[in-house]
Amino acid sequence: MSPEAPAVPARGLATATPGDVDGRLVDGLRAGDEAAFVALLERYHPALVRLAAMYVPDRATAEDVVQETWIAVLKGIDRFEGRSAFKTWLYRILLNQARQRGKREARSVPFSALVRAGAEGDEAAVDPDRFFPPGHADAGHWASPPREWGASAEERLLASETRDRITAEIAALPPGQRAVIELRDVQGWTAPEVCHALGLSETNQRVLLHRARSKVRRALERYLDDEGAPDR
Repeated sequence: MSPEAPAVPARGLATATPGDVDGRLVDGLRAGDEAAFVALLERYHPALVRLAAMYVPDRATAEDVVQETWIAVLKGIDRFEGRSAFKTWLYRILLNQARQRGKREARSVPFSALVRAGAEGDEAAVDPDRFFPPGHADAGHWASPPREWGASAEERLLASETRDRITAEIAALPPGQRAVIELRDVQGWTAPEVCHALGLSETNQRVLLHRARSKVRRALERYLDDEGAPDR
């Protein structure tokens, strides 16, 4: 990139919407502005590595996939027409790169198979034992409802140890559920954005997200119960 290329003006970026920021940075990238490329790296690189890691066997390979993604972005930025958000275009490149590398590493299966396994199988989103059984006067209602976490539990949820636990529980989810909850709840994507990036129907996206959230919540309930239990 040419060092003489005009820099993207920083003023106004802090208050602009994410789409506005991306638009300005993409314009800078097309103009050869290295500062725009660095800003895009800072915005997206860590999240791209987390997502790539769902498809390949280790962190080093995930980093390689993301580097290949950025190279593809630089080569293809002039062909980006803006019909979808830059973020969506970027993630679709990343996913294509990650799936191809995952297949070469003999670890990946088609994402459509992950969706079928995670969204259309017989797996219950909530443990059936938490409901009253058929024949009971309250059949179908909660026998063991979700906990209402009080102030002390909320403080623990904000603790770094608990955040690490949440991260670990998300990492242990089936890949389809993990990808959806990572984009929706960790990175803040909207449902249409996730459907477009991952090639999911709205129904499958909703089911995958519900099951992922249910599993993480159950794990947190157990964790908070254990943390709050008196020493024996």
